[in-house]
Amino acid sequence: MPAPTIYFLRHGETEWNALGRLQGTQDVPLNARGRGQAVQAARILADLFARDGKERTALPYVSSPLGRARQTMELVRGKLELPVADYALDDRLREIGYGVWEGLTLAESEASDPDVYARRLADKWTVAPEGGETYVAVQRRMRDWYDGVRVDTVAVAHGGTCRALMVALGFETPASAAELYIEQGAVYVFRDGRLEKHS
Repeated sequence: MPAPTIYFLRHGETEWNALGRLQGTQDVPLNARGRGQAVQAARILADLFARDGKERTALPYVSSPLGRARQTMELVRGKLELPVADYALDDRLREIGYGVWEGLTLAESEASDPDVYARRLADKWTVAPEGGETYVAVQRRMRDWYDGVRVDTVAVAHGGTCRALMVALGFETPASAAELYIEQGAVYVFRDGRLEKHS
């Protein structure tokens, strides 16, 4: 049986994104630009469904429980003329936790803990700030989530979880994924051993 297709969306922009602050598990709402990106992603998704012969009402939709992802999902579903609240939540899709660095910029993170910052710069995949999570751990939970997906699915989550899924499925290495920018307002399609980005 072929592996299911995942239509993966990163949440739209928040003020913390715009300011370069690490969000992690903090709930920061979308800003105006982020709301526009969610609507843009919905248009791209509608075009992909038409191209792929998918009925938008027939697919399951699942989101990270964090507010910015849920807000994005609800804007997407509204634009697709679907009941906005009719989707599942999965905690495995939550963003990587940054622990004591949440709310800080990278410069502030470096100033607060130069040793951990330097070690994480050299190996972003296995080093975490105090109280935070490693990308290895996120990769494990994303692999666990993916292995449980049985049908083509729309998922709204985060940049960190997208990177972790790319590594889990062999599209990127930890070193390449660590520096990869995950676009907001785009749709990443994981299908048949391939990865496509539509923006």
